[in-house]
Amino acid sequence: MHPFRKFILNYSALSEQEWEQVEARLILKQYKKGKALLKEGQICNKLYFLEEGFLRFYIYNNKKSVTKFFTEAPYCFTSQRSFSNYIPSKENIEVLENSTIWEMNKSDAFDLLAIPKWSEFIRKLIQEVQFYTEQILEEAQNSTAEERYVKMIEENSSIIAKASSKHIASYLGIAPQSLSRIRKKYWEQSRS
Repeated sequence: MHPFRKFILNYSALSEQEWEQVEARLILKQYKKGKALLKEGQICNKLYFLEEGFLRFYIYNNKKSVTKFFTEAPYCFTSQRSFSNYIPSKENIEVLENSTIWEMNKSDAFDLLAIPKWSEFIRKLIQEVQFYTEQILEEAQNSTAEERYVKMIEENSSIIAKASSKHIASYLGIAPQSLSRIRKKYWEQSRS
C-alpha cells in the first residue's frame, strides 16, 4: 500500500477510485539534509507528505533562528497560513535528515476537496494540527523549559535523538548552556 494512502487511513478511508485521483496528483521528491524546503517570504503552494525524514519549522527573531516545532515521518505538512491565504510565509522549513517527500500542488489539493473522503481527511488533519499548535502554545506559557524537556523525553524521545542541542534549546526558548544544565540535572535524577 502506498505510504500516503496508509497515512490517510488513520483519518478517512478512500475508495480505490478516490485514491487513484489523489495518487495521480502526487510527485515524489528526495531532499538532502540541510535543504531549505521553504524560506521566509516565499509563498507555500504545496501540501506535503513526509514519508521518511525529519524537518524543522523555524522563524527568525532578532536575526536569531527560533524553532517552532519539528515534524517526523510519516506526517503531512505545509506552511498553513501561507498555503491557505496565498501570502508570503513567515516561517522556514528545513530538512534535518535526508527525506522522502510526496508533494501536491495547492490547486490539486483544493480540487480534490470535491471527494468527500479527501475532504474529511483534510478537515481532521487540520483539527489535529490546530490541537498540537494549541498544546505547544499552552506548554510554552504554563511550563518551565525543564518540564517541557522532560515531556519531550517521555513523549518524543526520537526528536531528542535526532535534533541538535541548538535546535532543541531554541524550541524550548533557552540558551544551549541552560539546556546542558537541564540535561545534566535530568540524568542525575534519573540515575538516583
